[in-house]
Amino acid sequence: MIDLIDRLVLLKESAIFSRVLTDDLRRIAELMDEQRYFSGERVFDIDEQGDYLYILVSGKIGISIERQTSADKLIDTLTPGDCLGEMNLLDELPRSATAHVLEDSTLLSLDKGRLHGLLLSYPEISVGILRSLSLRLRDAHRRQRETEQSVILS
Repeated sequence: MIDLIDRLVLLKESAIFSRVLTDDLRRIAELMDEQRYFSGERVFDIDEQGDYLYILVSGKIGISIERQTSADKLIDTLTPGDCLGEMNLLDELPRSATAHVLEDSTLLSLDKGRLHGLLLSYPEISVGILRSLSLRLRDAHRRQRETEQSVILS
């Protein structure tokens, strides 16, 4: 069982909650459930409607844009502290990827209803999440520019 202090540290180090104030993080941490998944399982599949966001506590999760895939077709590999499933809770569209459990993993989950309740009760959480998402998008743009420049130079 992950105690409250460890949950707070994990949330503060995660990309999506890094800009949320500590008092608000405590509210989030208290509402998250701990879940375990075993190697070979999937946390969710592409095109499913999702109701949870997850923070990886331990283990490794591979992300693909296919239901079944091999290791060489993963588009990302998540490690402790990474968040997954958050896009679906914000845009309410089906999952855009499949989350494959590569190593036995422990995740903290937060369902859509609890998240929306938090966002309505504590608007600063929304501001923190928006800041974090904006920084992630900027970083993705920077990486794309660097990739394009390295292709041009080679």
